[in-house]
Amino acid sequence: MASTHSKKKTISKDEWEQRLSKVVVEKQALNQLIMNYLVIEGYMEAAEQFSQESGLSPCVDLQSIQERREIRHAVQSGDIDAAIDLVNDLNPEILDTNPKLYFHLQQQRLIELIRKGDDEGALVFAADEMAPRGEEHPEFLQELERTMALLAFQNTHPSPVQDLLDPHQRHKTAQELNEAILTSQSREPHPKLPHLLKVLTWSQEQLDERMIYPRINDFISANLVTQQQQDQQKQAQDGMDTTDGTSVL
Repeated sequence: MASTHSKKKTISKDEWEQRLSKVVVEKQALNQLIMNYLVIEGYMEAAEQFSQESGLSPCVDLQSIQERREIRHAVQSGDIDAAIDLVNDLNPEILDTNPKLYFHLQQQRLIELIRKGDDEGALVFAADEMAPRGEEHPEFLQELERTMALLAFQNTHPSPVQDLLDPHQRHKTAQELNEAILTSQSREPHPKLPHLLKVLTWSQEQLDERMIYPRINDFISANLVTQQQQDQQKQAQDGMDTTDGTSVL
């Protein structure tokens, strides 16, 4: 029976590179893409330096980038009180008009209390601050119950709620807050670059069903990898896995 590969059209690396060379992307468009990412993600110094090198204006006040960066740093450091104060100084309507965001910040405050081992403070805070919001917004109750479950585990590693103490949880809260601030300033809340990478991944998946071609497996190096190279890499990896799993008698 013919292999799956034999049914697909094969494009050589040389032909693929020739096709790619015909795709013209203006340098200005690439610069705008980079600047868009630096501004939205809050890399003020990098945006300022890139502006000088590219001659492209960051199209926002650099001070506003610094303000968002300070707020993000406060959340990722676990200082939620400071983050809330900074947001209210910037624009109190951001939290007043976004109950879900405010709940997530309060949830993060509760997590930080539990992280510090202040179980009594966590219980008081949950009763005084979180429970009333759960009554107003029943959709938040499940998240509140899951957070409170942290108190039931003396050793949170392993536990079904361990992820709440992971640094990624702080990052997720900080990202949500950053997006809300950008939206309040009538700016794009998401950088374009990650979206384009998702489109590239999807496009390659579609092409994989129709043809064999040099694809990009590593977005950092962006090297084109042929099917032969992919097969060789897989064989090498399988060999390593077999070696690792073999016991010596």
